[in-house]
Amino acid sequence: MTNLKEIAGAVVAPQGFLAGGVFCDIKRLGTGKGSQKGPKRDLALIISEVPATVAGMFTTNQICAAPVKVCLERVAGGEAQAIVINSGNANACTGRQGMKDARAMTAEVAKLFHLPAAHVLVGSTGRIGVTMPLANIRAGIREAAQRLGNTPTHAAEAAEAIMTSDTRPKQMAVEFKLGGRVARLGGICKGAGMIHPGMSATGRRPAARPLHATMLCFLTTDAAVDARTLRRALQEAVARSFNRITVDGDMSTNDTVLLLANGLAENPPLGAGRGRTRPRDVETFQAALNHVCLELAKMIVRDGEGVHRVVTVRVSGAKHAADADAAARAVANSALVKASWHGGDPNWGRIIDALGYSAATVVEEKVDIGYSAPGSRKRVWSLKRGQPTKTTFPELCRAVALPEFDLHIQLNLGSASAVMYAADLTEDYVSFNKGDVTDAATLGG
Repeated sequence: MTNLKEIAGAVVAPQGFLAGGVFCDIKRLGTGKGSQKGPKRDLALIISEVPATVAGMFTTNQICAAPVKVCLERVAGGEAQAIVINSGNANACTGRQGMKDARAMTAEVAKLFHLPAAHVLVGSTGRIGVTMPLANIRAGIREAAQRLGNTPTHAAEAAEAIMTSDTRPKQMAVEFKLGGRVARLGGICKGAGMIHPGMSATGRRPAARPLHATMLCFLTTDAAVDARTLRRALQEAVARSFNRITVDGDMSTNDTVLLLANGLAENPPLGAGRGRTRPRDVETFQAALNHVCLELAKMIVRDGEGVHRVVTVRVSGAKHAADADAAARAVANSALVKASWHGGDPNWGRIIDALGYSAATVVEEKVDIGYSAPGSRKRVWSLKRGQPTKTTFPELCRAVALPEFDLHIQLNLGSASAVMYAADLTEDYVSFNKGDVTDAATLGG
């Protein structure tokens, strides 16, 4: 996109948004070892100075956390103005008390900013099954409300506050033009483990959809977009990004993506009064949203727990889109394949095995498997039409020795394709997640 420019500021880059993060001692009370980093911020606020349209995508795990349930109710109204997020406690599997606590968090924000409670959303991440330390959270909300701002530092504080086992914050923003007006879109996200999102707008599983630490993403834009158009745009962006990543094949109880659009860019509204909406503007907004979501999603994979290598699995030539998706997910989540990536072993046998047990139609004699540097057209093939090529083992080893590489799988049965952004499986991942039952501080979420 020629008019898309990356800028600083993340969620406060768009006009009219404030953010901040504080430490209020949630992490010491309810989290695993990924957050044992001293007094690290653990509560964030994101506020729009004016009401905004809202869209959301949520985990399709049948066990979903209280904050997800609250957001599902409120996003349906199409308008919101504030988001409160805590790390260190997932508020999942906490029963009626968990729902009371999630609503109490939003009520505290609503009272401080004189907002309808229904216009305040909530996100949580951390250990499952632990009651929220509500007194700490209320104090944190009040402190964060006093420290809000619109500088990159404020955005960075919010990005830090939502982290759990992440080793670094994840944030970005872009600037573009809509109808001759400058518009901006920014986001922060978190995630490193329990990563294989499969989100939908309703929290219900799409028919025939394969499922697999929580990933959270909060997006803001000053573009004027009606709720229906915003919802469609977010669904497409998430389908191309967060629903295309995997670290360990585990879907969280808390996965959430929220997008607020406050209209302060004063562009001709997208979707409202269709005679005034230029299709090019809708395409521009979609491209900007797709870009931000995909870049944030890739940051999650690169910062996955114990990750040493990131692999983009590209399946093509499938009979149907569902086949391509099933094949890509089977390979991306195979423990054997992921372990071989970590070892730098170009083991095509494990790959074709995963293809064979997937739900995709696969014909052994037609499968091609190869490797390339990220985005490169130059490919090194290990398998052609189901048979090993003459490429030497050292050549194949060099192809998979890169910290990031593309895996190309051609099924040669049709024209459908799919992509997954995946990570290797390392000893560090196992060590990080096995914990020590004699030391509660080492136990994860």
